[in-house]
Amino acid sequence: MQISFSESVLKSVSAHYIGNKGNGQDLITSREPFALNNDDKQIIGEAFFSKFNLDADKYSFSHGASLNYNEVYNFCLDALADETTFQENAINIAGQLYESTTHPKIKAGELYVLYFGNCLINGAFTDAMGMFKTETKSNFLDISPDGKDFSLELRQGADVAQFDKACLVLPTNAENGFDVLIYDKNGNKGDEAVFWRETFLGVVPQATEYYHTNQFMGMAKQFITSQLPQEYDIEKTGQIDLLNKSADYFRANESFDKKKFVEDVFEDSRIGKSFGQFESNFSEANEIEFPDNFDISTPAVKKQLRVFKSVLKLDKNFHVYIHGDKSLIERGYDETTGKKFYKIYFEEEQ
Repeated sequence: MQISFSESVLKSVSAHYIGNKGNGQDLITSREPFALNNDDKQIIGEAFFSKFNLDADKYSFSHGASLNYNEVYNFCLDALADETTFQENAINIAGQLYESTTHPKIKAGELYVLYFGNCLINGAFTDAMGMFKTETKSNFLDISPDGKDFSLELRQGADVAQFDKACLVLPTNAENGFDVLIYDKNGNKGDEAVFWRETFLGVVPQATEYYHTNQFMGMAKQFITSQLPQEYDIEKTGQIDLLNKSADYFRANESFDKKKFVEDVFEDSRIGKSFGQFESNFSEANEIEFPDNFDISTPAVKKQLRVFKSVLKLDKNFHVYIHGDKSLIERGYDETTGKKFYKIYFEEEQ
Protein backbone atom coordinates (compact mmCIF):
# COMPACT_ATOMS: atom_id res chain seq x y z
CA MET A 1 0.00 0.00 0.00
CA GLN A 2 1.35 3.43 -0.99
CA ILE A 3 0.40 6.20 1.43
CA SER A 4 1.28 9.90 1.55
CA PHE A 5 -0.04 12.57 3.90
CA SER A 6 2.06 15.43 2.51
CA GLU A 7 -1.00 17.12 0.98
CA SER A 8 -3.51 16.05 3.61
CA VAL A 9 -5.84 18.64 5.12
CA LEU A 10 -7.37 18.44 8.59
CA LYS A 11 -11.00 19.42 7.99
CA SER A 12 -12.71 18.87 11.37
CA VAL A 13 -11.74 18.28 15.01
CA SER A 14 -14.26 17.11 17.62
CA ALA A 15 -13.16 16.92 21.29
CA HIS A 16 -14.73 15.16 24.27
CA TYR A 17 -13.87 14.42 27.91
CA ILE A 18 -13.79 10.71 28.70
CA GLY A 19 -13.94 9.88 32.39
CA ASN A 20 -13.48 6.40 33.82
CA LYS A 21 -16.98 4.94 33.94
CA GLY A 22 -15.83 2.20 36.32
CA ASN A 23 -14.72 4.88 38.80
CA GLY A 24 -17.97 6.86 38.48
CA GLN A 25 -16.52 9.66 36.36
CA ASP A 26 -18.46 11.50 33.66
CA LEU A 27 -18.59 11.64 29.88
CA ILE A 28 -18.76 15.19 28.51
CA THR A 29 -19.27 15.60 24.75
CA SER A 30 -19.01 18.73 22.64
CA ARG A 31 -21.94 19.99 20.59
CA GLU A 32 -19.92 21.22 17.61
CA PRO A 33 -16.47 20.65 16.07
CA PHE A 34 -13.74 23.17 16.94
CA ALA A 35 -13.39 26.30 14.84
CA LEU A 36 -9.64 26.22 14.13
CA ASN A 37 -7.56 28.34 11.80
CA ASN A 38 -5.47 26.72 9.07
CA ASP A 39 -2.19 27.04 11.02
CA ASP A 40 -3.65 25.21 14.03
CA LYS A 41 -5.05 22.48 11.80
CA GLN A 42 -1.68 22.01 10.11
CA ILE A 43 0.15 21.73 13.45
CA ILE A 44 -2.33 19.16 14.79
CA GLY A 45 -2.35 17.17 11.54
CA GLU A 46 1.43 16.99 11.26
CA ALA A 47 1.81 15.99 14.92
CA PHE A 48 -0.83 13.29 14.48
CA PHE A 49 0.58 11.71 11.33
CA SER A 50 4.14 11.73 12.71
CA LYS A 51 3.22 9.09 15.30
CA PHE A 52 2.42 6.36 12.79
CA ASN A 53 4.91 3.96 11.23
CA LEU A 54 3.48 3.22 7.78
CA ASP A 55 5.61 0.06 7.51
CA ALA A 56 4.36 -1.39 10.80
CA ASP A 57 1.52 -3.81 11.48
CA LYS A 58 -1.82 -2.89 9.97
CA TYR A 59 -5.06 -3.80 11.70
CA SER A 60 -8.71 -4.17 10.73
CA PHE A 61 -11.91 -3.76 12.71
CA SER A 62 -13.37 -7.12 13.66
CA HIS A 63 -16.02 -8.85 15.75
CA GLY A 64 -16.45 -12.45 16.83
CA ALA A 65 -19.98 -12.68 15.45
CA SER A 66 -20.08 -10.17 12.58
CA LEU A 67 -18.27 -6.99 11.55
CA ASN A 68 -21.67 -5.31 11.63
CA TYR A 69 -21.56 -5.49 15.43
CA ASN A 70 -18.32 -3.51 15.73
CA GLU A 71 -19.55 -0.09 16.86
CA VAL A 72 -16.47 2.01 16.06
CA TYR A 73 -16.26 0.46 12.59
CA ASN A 74 -19.85 1.44 11.86
CA PHE A 75 -19.40 4.99 13.15
CA CYS A 76 -16.35 5.44 10.91
CA LEU A 77 -18.15 3.83 7.98
CA ASP A 78 -21.03 6.31 8.31
CA ALA A 79 -18.79 9.36 8.69
CA LEU A 80 -16.54 8.45 5.75
CA ALA A 81 -19.60 7.83 3.58
CA ASP A 82 -21.21 11.14 4.53
CA GLU A 83 -18.96 13.86 6.00
CA THR A 84 -22.01 15.79 7.30
CA THR A 85 -22.50 13.02 9.92
CA PHE A 86 -18.99 13.49 11.32
CA GLN A 87 -19.94 15.29 14.57
CA GLU A 88 -22.77 12.86 15.30
CA ASN A 89 -20.47 9.89 14.81
CA ALA A 90 -17.64 11.54 16.75
CA ILE A 91 -20.01 11.77 19.73
CA ASN A 92 -20.95 8.11 19.22
CA ILE A 93 -17.25 7.15 19.20
CA ALA A 94 -16.72 9.09 22.43
CA GLY A 95 -19.65 7.22 23.98
CA GLN A 96 -18.18 3.89 22.92
CA LEU A 97 -14.82 4.81 24.47
CA TYR A 98 -16.57 5.82 27.70
CA GLU A 99 -18.47 2.51 27.84
CA SER A 100 -15.15 0.70 27.33
CA THR A 101 -13.36 2.65 30.08
CA THR A 102 -14.10 0.53 33.12
CA HIS A 103 -10.69 -0.90 34.07
CA PRO A 104 -9.28 0.93 37.13
CA LYS A 105 -5.91 1.45 35.41
CA ILE A 106 -7.40 3.47 32.54
CA LYS A 107 -6.95 7.19 33.09
CA ALA A 108 -9.50 9.86 32.26
CA GLY A 109 -8.61 12.19 29.43
CA GLU A 110 -9.67 13.97 26.27
CA LEU A 111 -10.57 12.21 23.04
CA TYR A 112 -10.03 14.08 19.78
CA VAL A 113 -11.75 12.74 16.66
CA LEU A 114 -10.28 14.04 13.40
CA TYR A 115 -11.52 14.13 9.81
CA PHE A 116 -8.94 14.48 7.03
CA GLY A 117 -9.18 15.17 3.32
CA ASN A 118 -6.61 14.82 0.51
CA CYS A 119 -4.93 11.67 1.83
CA LEU A 120 -3.09 10.03 -1.05
CA ILE A 121 -3.62 6.26 -0.89
CA ASN A 122 -2.66 3.99 -3.77
CA GLY A 123 -2.56 6.93 -6.17
CA ALA A 124 -6.01 8.34 -5.28
CA PHE A 125 -6.96 11.22 -2.99
CA THR A 126 -9.43 10.23 -0.31
CA ASP A 127 -10.70 11.09 3.17
CA ALA A 128 -9.59 9.43 6.40
CA MET A 129 -10.41 9.54 10.11
CA GLY A 130 -8.24 9.61 13.18
CA MET A 131 -8.62 9.51 16.95
CA PHE A 132 -6.19 10.34 19.70
CA LYS A 133 -6.50 10.42 23.46
CA THR A 134 -4.52 12.62 25.84
CA GLU A 135 -4.18 11.54 29.46
CA THR A 136 -1.08 13.40 30.61
CA LYS A 137 -1.08 17.13 31.37
CA SER A 138 1.95 19.45 31.47
CA ASN A 139 2.48 22.85 33.04
CA PHE A 140 3.40 25.69 30.69
CA LEU A 141 3.86 29.46 30.89
CA ASP A 142 1.59 31.72 28.84
CA ILE A 143 3.25 35.14 28.41
CA SER A 144 1.36 37.96 26.69
CA PRO A 145 2.53 41.55 25.99
CA ASP A 146 0.46 44.16 27.87
CA GLY A 147 1.62 47.62 26.82
CA LYS A 148 5.20 47.93 28.04
CA ASP A 149 4.77 45.05 30.44
CA PHE A 150 3.96 41.37 30.15
CA SER A 151 1.29 39.25 31.75
CA LEU A 152 2.36 35.81 32.90
CA GLU A 153 0.01 32.94 33.59
CA LEU A 154 0.77 29.35 34.52
CA ARG A 155 -1.50 27.01 32.58
CA GLN A 156 -1.93 23.28 32.30
CA GLY A 157 -2.56 21.41 29.07
CA ALA A 158 -1.67 18.53 26.78
CA ASP A 159 1.24 18.69 24.35
CA VAL A 160 -0.24 18.19 20.89
CA ALA A 161 2.78 16.08 19.91
CA GLN A 162 2.71 13.91 23.05
CA PHE A 163 -0.67 12.20 23.07
CA ASP A 164 -1.00 8.77 24.66
CA LYS A 165 -3.03 6.65 22.24
CA ALA A 166 -4.15 7.03 18.65
CA CYS A 167 -5.52 5.25 15.63
CA LEU A 168 -5.79 6.17 11.96
CA VAL A 169 -8.65 4.71 9.92
CA LEU A 170 -7.99 4.54 6.19
CA PRO A 171 -10.99 4.04 3.86
CA THR A 172 -9.33 1.19 1.97
CA ASN A 173 -10.47 -2.41 2.52
CA ALA A 174 -13.77 -1.17 3.98
CA GLU A 175 -15.65 -4.43 3.43
CA ASN A 176 -13.09 -6.27 5.57
CA GLY A 177 -12.88 -3.74 8.40
CA PHE A 178 -10.77 -0.94 6.86
CA ASP A 179 -7.00 -0.56 7.12
CA VAL A 180 -6.20 0.75 10.60
CA LEU A 181 -2.91 1.98 12.08
CA ILE A 182 -2.39 2.00 15.86
CA TYR A 183 -0.20 4.10 18.14
CA ASP A 184 0.30 3.65 21.88
CA LYS A 185 2.93 5.61 23.80
CA ASN A 186 3.53 2.63 26.09
CA GLY A 187 3.89 0.08 23.29
CA ASN A 188 1.51 -2.71 22.30
CA LYS A 189 1.56 -4.67 25.55
CA GLY A 190 -0.12 -4.25 28.93
CA ASP A 191 -3.68 -3.67 30.10
CA GLU A 192 -3.94 -0.15 28.63
CA ALA A 193 -2.78 -1.24 25.17
CA VAL A 194 -5.22 -4.15 25.16
CA PHE A 195 -8.01 -1.80 26.29
CA TRP A 196 -7.40 0.64 23.41
CA ARG A 197 -6.81 -1.97 20.72
CA GLU A 198 -9.28 -4.71 21.66
CA THR A 199 -11.88 -3.43 24.13
CA PHE A 200 -12.50 -0.04 22.50
CA LEU A 201 -11.54 -0.36 18.83
CA GLY A 202 -11.99 -4.10 18.40
CA VAL A 203 -9.18 -4.46 15.85
CA VAL A 204 -7.06 -7.47 14.93
CA PRO A 205 -3.71 -7.58 13.09
CA GLN A 206 -3.78 -8.16 9.36
CA ALA A 207 -1.80 -11.18 8.12
CA THR A 208 0.71 -9.10 6.16
CA GLU A 209 4.36 -9.86 5.36
CA TYR A 210 5.36 -7.39 8.07
CA TYR A 211 3.20 -9.20 10.62
CA HIS A 212 4.47 -12.68 9.73
CA THR A 213 8.13 -11.58 9.68
CA ASN A 214 7.89 -9.65 12.93
CA GLN A 215 6.02 -12.38 14.80
CA PHE A 216 8.16 -15.27 13.55
CA MET A 217 11.46 -13.56 14.35
CA GLY A 218 10.18 -12.67 17.81
CA MET A 219 9.04 -16.24 18.39
CA ALA A 220 12.40 -17.66 17.24
CA LYS A 221 14.28 -15.29 19.56
CA GLN A 222 12.08 -16.34 22.48
CA PHE A 223 12.79 -20.02 21.76
CA ILE A 224 16.56 -19.52 21.56
CA THR A 225 16.91 -17.33 24.63
CA SER A 226 14.26 -18.79 26.95
CA GLN A 227 13.14 -22.29 25.96
CA LEU A 228 16.34 -23.80 24.54
CA PRO A 229 18.48 -23.40 27.71
CA GLN A 230 15.81 -25.26 29.67
CA GLU A 231 15.99 -28.30 27.37
CA TYR A 232 19.67 -28.46 26.47
CA ASP A 233 22.99 -27.71 28.12
CA ILE A 234 23.80 -24.86 25.76
CA GLU A 235 26.29 -22.12 26.57
CA LYS A 236 25.58 -18.43 26.04
CA THR A 237 27.88 -18.41 23.01
CA GLY A 238 25.78 -21.16 21.45
CA GLN A 239 22.61 -19.12 21.95
CA ILE A 240 24.25 -16.06 20.38
CA ASP A 241 25.39 -18.18 17.45
CA LEU A 242 21.81 -19.35 16.82
CA LEU A 243 20.51 -15.78 17.10
CA ASN A 244 23.09 -14.68 14.53
CA LYS A 245 22.14 -17.53 12.17
CA SER A 246 18.47 -16.67 12.54
CA ALA A 247 19.12 -12.99 11.81
CA ASP A 248 21.39 -13.87 8.87
CA TYR A 249 18.64 -16.00 7.33
CA PHE A 250 16.16 -13.11 7.32
CA ARG A 251 18.77 -10.63 6.12
CA ALA A 252 19.88 -12.84 3.22
CA ASN A 253 16.50 -13.94 1.87
CA GLU A 254 13.56 -12.19 0.25
CA SER A 255 11.11 -15.00 0.96
CA PHE A 256 10.75 -17.30 3.96
CA ASP A 257 10.67 -21.09 3.82
CA LYS A 258 10.05 -22.66 7.22
CA LYS A 259 11.73 -25.99 6.42
CA LYS A 260 14.83 -24.25 5.03
CA PHE A 261 14.97 -21.92 8.04
CA VAL A 262 14.96 -24.81 10.50
CA GLU A 263 17.64 -26.67 8.53
CA ASP A 264 19.90 -23.62 8.18
CA VAL A 265 19.59 -22.35 11.75
CA PHE A 266 19.08 -25.49 13.85
CA GLU A 267 21.49 -28.02 12.36
CA ASP A 268 20.79 -30.47 15.21
CA SER A 269 17.57 -32.29 14.31
CA ARG A 270 16.65 -32.61 18.00
CA ILE A 271 16.71 -28.83 18.41
CA GLY A 272 14.75 -28.46 15.18
CA LYS A 273 12.08 -30.78 16.56
CA SER A 274 11.95 -28.84 19.83
CA PHE A 275 11.56 -25.63 17.85
CA GLY A 276 8.63 -27.12 15.93
CA GLN A 277 6.87 -28.02 19.19
CA PHE A 278 7.60 -24.56 20.64
CA GLU A 279 6.16 -22.91 17.52
CA SER A 280 3.02 -25.02 17.82
CA ASN A 281 2.53 -24.08 21.50
CA PHE A 282 3.30 -20.42 20.78
CA SER A 283 0.80 -20.33 17.90
CA GLU A 284 -1.96 -21.84 20.02
CA ALA A 285 -1.32 -19.57 23.02
CA ASN A 286 -1.20 -16.40 20.90
CA GLU A 287 -3.81 -17.43 18.31
CA ILE A 288 -1.30 -17.03 15.48
CA GLU A 289 -0.90 -19.34 12.51
CA PHE A 290 2.47 -19.12 10.76
CA PRO A 291 2.39 -20.08 7.06
CA ASP A 292 5.17 -22.29 5.71
CA ASN A 293 6.12 -19.59 3.20
CA PHE A 294 5.79 -15.82 3.13
CA ASP A 295 7.58 -12.77 1.73
CA ILE A 296 10.05 -11.25 4.18
CA SER A 297 9.47 -7.64 5.23
CA THR A 298 12.70 -5.62 5.37
CA PRO A 299 11.28 -3.03 7.84
CA ALA A 300 10.18 -5.83 10.18
CA VAL A 301 13.64 -7.42 9.99
CA LYS A 302 15.26 -4.09 10.87
CA LYS A 303 12.93 -3.70 13.82
CA GLN A 304 13.65 -7.18 15.19
CA LEU A 305 17.41 -6.92 14.69
CA ARG A 306 17.44 -4.16 17.30
CA VAL A 307 16.56 -6.76 19.94
CA PHE A 308 18.64 -9.64 18.55
CA LYS A 309 21.52 -9.09 20.95
CA SER A 310 24.84 -10.74 20.02
CA VAL A 311 26.53 -9.50 23.19
CA LEU A 312 28.19 -11.76 25.76
CA LYS A 313 28.09 -9.89 29.10
CA LEU A 314 30.76 -10.93 31.61
CA ASP A 315 29.99 -9.58 35.07
CA LYS A 316 30.13 -5.77 34.89
CA ASN A 317 33.61 -5.66 33.40
CA PHE A 318 33.36 -6.86 29.79
CA HIS A 319 30.98 -6.98 26.85
CA VAL A 320 32.04 -9.29 24.02
CA TYR A 321 30.28 -8.84 20.67
CA ILE A 322 30.06 -12.09 18.73
CA HIS A 323 29.23 -11.70 15.04
CA GLY A 324 30.78 -14.74 13.41
CA ASP A 325 32.44 -18.12 14.01
CA LYS A 326 31.72 -19.23 17.60
CA SER A 327 34.54 -21.81 17.37
CA LEU A 328 37.01 -18.92 17.75
CA ILE A 329 35.90 -18.33 21.32
CA GLU A 330 36.73 -20.95 23.95
CA ARG A 331 35.28 -21.20 27.45
CA GLY A 332 37.22 -22.50 30.43
CA TYR A 333 37.71 -22.47 34.20
CA ASP A 334 40.83 -21.37 36.06
CA GLU A 335 41.29 -23.35 39.29
CA THR A 336 43.88 -20.94 40.68
CA THR A 337 41.61 -17.90 40.64
CA GLY A 338 38.36 -19.83 40.85
CA LYS A 339 36.99 -17.88 37.93
CA LYS A 340 35.64 -18.75 34.49
CA PHE A 341 37.32 -17.37 31.39
CA TYR A 342 36.95 -17.04 27.63
CA LYS A 343 39.85 -17.43 25.20
CA ILE A 344 39.40 -15.57 21.88
CA TYR A 345 41.36 -16.43 18.73
CA PHE A 346 42.01 -13.84 16.01
CA GLU A 347 44.50 -13.05 13.28
CA GLU A 348 44.93 -9.29 13.63
CA GLU A 349 43.60 -6.30 15.54
CA GLN A 350 41.52 -3.73 13.70
